[in-house]
Amino acid sequence: MTKICPKCRYVRKESDDCPEWQCPSCQIAYVKAGDTSPTHFTTTRKNVASTSIQSGTFWKYLLIGLVLLAVSLQSYSSWKKKKTFLASMQTSTAQNGQPLVVLYGTTWCGYCAAAREFFNANGIPFKDLDVEKTTEGYEGHKNLGGGGVPVITIGSEVVKGYNEAGLKQILAPWIRKT
Repeated sequence: MTKICPKCRYVRKESDDCPEWQCPSCQIAYVKAGDTSPTHFTTTRKNVASTSIQSGTFWKYLLIGLVLLAVSLQSYSSWKKKKTFLASMQTSTAQNGQPLVVLYGTTWCGYCAAAREFFNANGIPFKDLDVEKTTEGYEGHKNLGGGGVPVITIGSEVVKGYNEAGLKQILAPWIRKT
């Protein structure tokens, strides 16, 4: 009876010199060892290299996906915390409707000193929180993303670093004219 390979459809010839259980064309075993019945052909050998590569690729992409999910959840959590923190800071402090101004800084920082001098010279009431000496200052600075000092909040606006032009623009209606 004629044997046909189920994988490559090669028709076995009498002159083929490979074992009866193996296809002479593609070298795949199509009959279990010891079973040489010509009527039943099955592929018993799988492409192991292909399977392990595919499963390795699957796990690699799964791991990358999980890492990206964890990073995005962490980013969302810190963004939500910052948004909640800023929403709690939107109360007015002065009779003229000026938003709450908070300076997160240190005693040794020159830019923090320049920001304090700017607020005092322009009659802007502000809350000064030292990030090294007070828990409230440290937690607030951390909730705003930290990174350096000074960090200044004006209502829901956040100014990182000392930017006199930016402060003048935001606080223009409340700057004391001399």
